Amino acid sequence: MKLLIVEDNVELNGILQQAFKKEGFAVDCVLGSEDAQAAVSTASYDCIILDLGLPDGDGLDVLKFARQHKNHVPVLILTARDGIDERVKGLDLGADDYCLKPFEIKEIMARIRALLRRPGGALGAQLSLGNIEFDTIQREAHIDGSLIRLSKRELDVLEELMRRSNRVVSKAALEESLYGFDDEIGSNSIEVHISRLRKKLSTSPATVAVHTIRGVGYILSENETG
Repeated sequence: MKLLIVEDNVELNGILQQAFKKEGFAVDCVLGSEDAQAAVSTASYDCIILDLGLPDGDGLDVLKFARQHKNHVPVLILTARDGIDERVKGLDLGADDYCLKPFEIKEIMARIRALLRRPGGALGAQLSLGNIEFDTIQREAHIDGSLIRLSKRELDVLEELMRRSNRVVSKAALEESLYGFDDEIGSNSIEVHISRLRKKLSTSPATVAVHTIRGVGYILSENETG
């Protein structure tokens, strides 16, 4: 899952980034309206945390930009503005939730999880394929009910492949989903994670496997039988 944080307070931006990375999100962070609009134009996000008081414009301009371009990503607005008219304006423009400053990080996380559990959101679904089940909230994978030990990145890869099971997922698509644009990505990072995940699945009772479609990408599908 990928999150965009739009917050001009560098310290708060960093705190939010680290907190959500610890929860397994890929995170992009920007400080202003122009960079936020550029990010929304070039990347796909599961949720946006949007401050209103930005140095180069109003956060509502970012929200308006996203909605005008038919981008329906859930947006949680952070603001010190507690007037009802401001909140109504934001909600009318397409905001999904508000959180007033100051706030507790655990409240922001709870609100984001709630948005992602809505119908069509990235959380709440119990992903399944063959005899594997993936809990998107606890971020655990089970094979025939037994926990399979995977690293954070292996879980990330498995989740993305399960969300698009039986479809080819390109290396570029995996990199976009798993990493923020400030993250360092080795030239063969995806290949390494795929290889390790494939090995763990092949030495388990899993009835699915990761296949490489050379020059195209990767596909998670059930093993052929008979």
